[in-house]
Amino acid sequence: MKNNSRRQFIKQSTALGIGTLFMPGFLSNPASSRLNFAVIGVGGRGKASWIQLPKDSIVAMCDVDDRMSADGFSECPRAKRYKDFRKMFDEMGKDIDAVIVATPDHTHFAAAMAAMELGKHVFVEKPLTHNIWQSRTLKKAAAHYGIVSQMGNQGHTTNGIRLVKEWYDAGVLGQVREVIRWSEGLQSDLDSKHYFEKPLIIPPPAEPIPGGLDWDLWQGPVAERAYNNIYVPRRWRGFYDYGSGKLGDWACHTLDAPFWALELGMPYIVEGESVDPVPDHSFVATESVVTWHFAARGDKAPVTMKWYEGIKKPDIRPEWGIEKLPGNGMIMIGDKKTLITGGRPNDARLLVPKEEMDAFLKNAPAQTIPRVDEEKPVKEWIDAIKNNSLPGSNFNYASDLTEMIQVGVLAQRFGGKLEYNAKKMKIKGRPDLDQYIKEPARKGWAYGENLW
Repeated sequence: MKNNSRRQFIKQSTALGIGTLFMPGFLSNPASSRLNFAVIGVGGRGKASWIQLPKDSIVAMCDVDDRMSADGFSECPRAKRYKDFRKMFDEMGKDIDAVIVATPDHTHFAAAMAAMELGKHVFVEKPLTHNIWQSRTLKKAAAHYGIVSQMGNQGHTTNGIRLVKEWYDAGVLGQVREVIRWSEGLQSDLDSKHYFEKPLIIPPPAEPIPGGLDWDLWQGPVAERAYNNIYVPRRWRGFYDYGSGKLGDWACHTLDAPFWALELGMPYIVEGESVDPVPDHSFVATESVVTWHFAARGDKAPVTMKWYEGIKKPDIRPEWGIEKLPGNGMIMIGDKKTLITGGRPNDARLLVPKEEMDAFLKNAPAQTIPRVDEEKPVKEWIDAIKNNSLPGSNFNYASDLTEMIQVGVLAQRFGGKLEYNAKKMKIKGRPDLDQYIKEPARKGWAYGENLW
């Protein structure tokens, strides 16, 4: 596939605001049916992605932790093993066509940019990036380097999210002015200590680095900290140096449907309220509420969107006709109908009596959005590479979704009312937050500056 023709297509797609649908046939010189893959981040979410590939197509695997990668390496004996993806690309760049990035959030950007600079197609786990500037830069890079990109928010492949958009576009909901998302909160995860564990001492004290873990490589671009077992392998998400809390982890799923259907774009104000915030803002608060305010978009009404994380669930309104809300979910409130989904957008339904819902489904709006295999988001990306098309959550779309979320993370982290100037990527009157909008990178880990 000629890079120039692909690059021109993606630039045109960006300019036209398309690129969130399959558009086969726009690019010339289709890719070979044989693709060689590299995987960065072998265990955990990494395996959930690379398991969808033919194992003999994986030519390289990279992971900084031998404990997490051992099973993956044994299952893919053909793949050459690395700990540093920079060395992997130096040695095998010519042998790799596409790359899966499934590392902790803080290293997504560096790994993806290193791959794209070599013209490699990339699939990056959610959230796409760790800060706003990185999201903007990946969007630029995908067009500049002419590659096929996708974020791994698998709910974007589902029939459910397509129904949400089709029903809204058909006028079923009417004007939507309010979106509400709630979850059981961080506390439930703290209890299980599976993804989050609040340290007793901040910062956590230094501990011996276990054998098989390259702690320096694990930290990648961020400022060096002493090792503590509370970070690795799973509980880094609550530490803002490395993750974005539950908001960054789940909003790419739960807020994907309203963001896409309502064409929300960027908020102009985001407000954050937290219970028991950590004084140095280094770890996510146990309970919080985040509120985004979006302006009118053409004939679409202004929207207020709330994220309840553990404080309380929204009050149930009589017109919803329900007695209890599930533990996690999202509601889009229209002036005609109200719609509800779970934590992911897989299952969507109107808040109406069952008989009315059954009658609605018998004469539902036409399906205008192409369907894909919702069980295999990686397959959607591979098909796009081979069919000269773009998958749904390509970086032209996914970077905007991630940016909106990351503005919310800043509000959750620092609290108060933030006025966001999206054009300038600035929080009005808060120059102290510039270092979090564009985080500094350690020597040897800086990427993307040439695109600005």
